[in-house]
Amino acid sequence: MVTVGFVVEGPSDEMLVNSKSFQDWLREDCGLVVSSTVNAGGNGQMCSSEITAFVRKLRRTASPDRVVVLADLDPELCAPCITKRKERIGQESIDLILIARKAMESWFLADTEAMRRWTGDHVFRERRPEAPPGMPWDRLKEIGRHTGRGPGGKIRFARKFIRDHGFDVRRAAEHPDCPSARYFVERLCALGAD
Repeated sequence: MVTVGFVVEGPSDEMLVNSKSFQDWLREDCGLVVSSTVNAGGNGQMCSSEITAFVRKLRRTASPDRVVVLADLDPELCAPCITKRKERIGQESIDLILIARKAMESWFLADTEAMRRWTGDHVFRERRPEAPPGMPWDRLKEIGRHTGRGPGGKIRFARKFIRDHGFDVRRAAEHPDCPSARYFVERLCALGAD
């Protein structure tokens, strides 16, 4: 087994990486074991001048074989494309950088099964989860208004969506219009095979 440490952008990403279902999948299908997760505390901390300290801390405290950074593209706040976002993060002592297009909430939108559980709408399907007008969180709030199941705050929603509605990034990766989730799944499994 290959140990992997994650540096993540915020609480939602941390909840995903620390969830039992995610860690079971990594271990069983990818040959990876999560040694530790460091929450960088937001987009502003995900640049090369700041992230180096998080990576060093992770390597010092958990000694993972590999370090993975998970961040949002968040084009309105930082980088217009994935390449520029990765450049902003830097590569020093990082084995893999994975970027959710716009934000990780787009992966929530792409998991049709979990969205159907949350909305109570058994025919729900988000056509373009990575390309809603505005940010994916705004789209989730809009869906919540229409279904009468408002998401509440981001952290609370992420916790419930992962735990109670069974969010699975592999299902998001199967959505035909969610390439960043597909890349995330493929690259993590490849990392375990290296």
